[in-house]
Amino acid sequence: MPDRTLAARMRGRSTAKWVLMLGALSALPAFTVDMYLPSLPDVARELGSTDAMAQLTISAMLVGGGLGQLVIGPLSDRYGRRLPLLVGLAFQVITSILCAVATDMTLLIALRLLQGFFNASCGVAAVAIVRDRFVGAEAARILSRLMLVIGVAPMLAPTLGSAVTAQASWRWVFVVLALFGAAMAVVVMTLMPETLPPVARRSGGPKAALAGYRTLLRDRHFMALAVVPGLGQAVLMSYVVGSPFVFQEHYGVSKGQFALLFALNGIGLVISAQINAALVRKVAPVRLLRAGLVAQGALAVVLLVVATTQLGGLYGLLAVLWLVLAFQGLVPANASALAMSRHGEIAGTAAAVIGAVQSGVSGLISPVVGVLGGDAFAMSVVMLGAVALALLVLAVATPAFRRGGWHMPV
Repeated sequence: MPDRTLAARMRGRSTAKWVLMLGALSALPAFTVDMYLPSLPDVARELGSTDAMAQLTISAMLVGGGLGQLVIGPLSDRYGRRLPLLVGLAFQVITSILCAVATDMTLLIALRLLQGFFNASCGVAAVAIVRDRFVGAEAARILSRLMLVIGVAPMLAPTLGSAVTAQASWRWVFVVLALFGAAMAVVVMTLMPETLPPVARRSGGPKAALAGYRTLLRDRHFMALAVVPGLGQAVLMSYVVGSPFVFQEHYGVSKGQFALLFALNGIGLVISAQINAALVRKVAPVRLLRAGLVAQGALAVVLLVVATTQLGGLYGLLAVLWLVLAFQGLVPANASALAMSRHGEIAGTAAAVIGAVQSGVSGLISPVVGVLGGDAFAMSVVMLGAVALALLVLAVATPAFRRGGWHMPV
């Protein structure tokens, strides 16, 4: 019994170590978005551009991340997880420095596209490493635990960004991001071992990569499950790109107040992710995914009504928005775990497709907030549309709502 207890403690410490490292990697792209949010109005003014163009600096990073994952995923299956990750982190540092000295909005958008491309190595590595080490419900649990670390980014990043811009210009935000990328490179080099042994790596170059993508594209259930996290991310990113203008310009809150509001919504994400991590031990991930989307859809309808009627003013909007975002914790982790369980032999490529769809879909949908006017109504319409599409995909293209559904491997 003592030996088993000691072994369990050692496994727990090892899992905690991986969660912290992978969570920090996954948080780097989130920090790259969220630290910059309070500065969006300032960037638009300083570079002589519009609010919609400033929002494109966020969307460009998401689209770049989607493209990057499609390239980096197969590379991680061929060369292991560490090498593509270290290369990506190196270019994350370089692009951050270049963003800090950009003098034109078009140039900044292009640099953010590249930054997203290289940041993709972090997301690919984190999800693929989880699949290398964990499967089934355990993988869903670990992915939910990662949300605890990732959830710190929305709570800390805008506050940190506001603190930086209070002492200097928005350009120094990118200097801090360059330092973050460099620190993560040191962590990977010194603390993170390779999780994909040479014998398990795929050979064959581009032809093998294309074969892997063909396998995934022909799996209708996998592709549907890959789209659902993307639509879920579109819900979150519609809030992310719209909230600085909704709260600061339409409701007149200060940068500090905005950072606090953003942190409160981040707490909701963290709480729901940890509830999901606890429930997934006893409840099938597909049931949690299904229930989470239905509840989120109903709340998104209420959010649209509140935004349209201005019922309750700022506080009414914040209360319903908090609930909509809180249910986000039940969506991406479960959908991703279900998808990844189908193709463990090409985990890097599968993670790349999930990440690419997630970044691409959210990057294409979230700018619609600015196109529709950038107010609370526009943000609510886009969020509701994304949830409705996710429910439609899950109902039509998977057996999630059919009796019996499917079973994940354990």
